[in-house]
Amino acid sequence: MWKEGSIKVHDSIIHYWVKCYERGSEFGIDEGRISKLMLKRNGKIIANYDRGWDIEPVDEDAEIALAILLLEHN
Repeated sequence: MWKEGSIKVHDSIIHYWVKCYERGSEFGIDEGRISKLMLKRNGKIIANYDRGWDIEPVDEDAEIALAILLLEHN
């Protein structure tokens, strides 16, 4: 299932798209339920995961947004 939304981290608004499943998988982040994820700030991709990292989180705000999404969806 695809989910879309926004997270405010410090002064950044980070838009996200995640595809998560009911069960974890070897293809998910940390073998979890999220198999695809994109984070964008000001139209620029700051993290992208598609069954593997294409773009790892570029800074602390991206890492915080990722941690929040992992808690919610993994």
